[in-house]
Amino acid sequence: YPESFYYFKTDFSNILLAEKIRVAIQEFRFVWQDKTFSIGASIGLALLDTATATMPEILSAADNACYAAKHLGRNRIHVYQANDYALLKQRGEGQWSLRIQQALEDDRFCLHRQAIADTTHAEQAPPLYYEVLLRMIDKENNLVAPGLFIPAAERFDLMKEIDCWVVKTFFDYLEETLQPLSQAGATLPLHFINLSGASIGDNQFLGFLKQQFGQYHIDPQTIGFEITETAAIANLEQATRFIKEIKQLGCPFALDDFGSGMSSFGYLKNLQVDYLKIDGNFVKDTAADPTNRAIVEAINHIGHVMGLRTIAESVETPELRHILSRMGVDYVQGYGIGQPSPIC
Repeated sequence: YPESFYYFKTDFSNILLAEKIRVAIQEFRFVWQDKTFSIGASIGLALLDTATATMPEILSAADNACYAAKHLGRNRIHVYQANDYALLKQRGEGQWSLRIQQALEDDRFCLHRQAIADTTHAEQAPPLYYEVLLRMIDKENNLVAPGLFIPAAERFDLMKEIDCWVVKTFFDYLEETLQPLSQAGATLPLHFINLSGASIGDNQFLGFLKQQFGQYHIDPQTIGFEITETAAIANLEQATRFIKEIKQLGCPFALDDFGSGMSSFGYLKNLQVDYLKIDGNFVKDTAADPTNRAIVEAINHIGHVMGLRTIAESVETPELRHILSRMGVDYVQGYGIGQPSPIC
């Protein structure tokens, strides 16, 4: 069925016509194998008259309006306006998409890592865990934080390619730098690699991951993976299967940003994770906000009841570390524990 429409004359009567089309599609029911499905439409409108620009520019405006309708929640109408914030954001994400693809071609990404410390050990003790962090390098050799390019990568279906780059690059680093230490008798720390929702639902990525372990001969127990709570719930069936397959290799799994939904405790029974990373938005205000403190305590308690280990994110002060330690949280991560440092 058509997901979007372009309509090119935005006087009031045509907006009403677009709304009639949208409602007609919304009210339609498609029946297949005794199941009923509803559908919707995102409609973008752009002005077409003697004062407007060229036809390619009008088509581009309608296309941008349609994507804005999708971005704002789908099943709605959006009329193009040159100073529209949603359209400017859409255009900016499109530019980021081109920059990301060029960065992949030019190998202008790099990896950092940030320590995860045990709350029961001395503050000077070497970390047992790290999280692997991705950065992009722009053409002026400046580091670009993931919050600036990841939303565009997700929207334009580039996350699987980025995830593949991260895994292969880190495995190269691990084999060249850390494996010799292991052969000399040193205990290697566990490194957590972030995965996107797009990757966990892709059989080809799972096959790629297994192939990488076979190629590099890396001990799976030294590699962990993590996915955000929202991505896991949005792809629950795929996430459950993916986590099961990865754990069979011997890799531990963490659920990141846990608590952001607060309706997800029931999902934990289906997700065979080993670690809960407590959402930093709750953790950072634990000392001053009794409600946030109660939420952190609840997540930590339920995690322990289920046999999981807990990691508090966004720990920025020694005071907060001590509070979390007294609370019984297992591990802490944040700028107060260690700054991200480049590895490759």
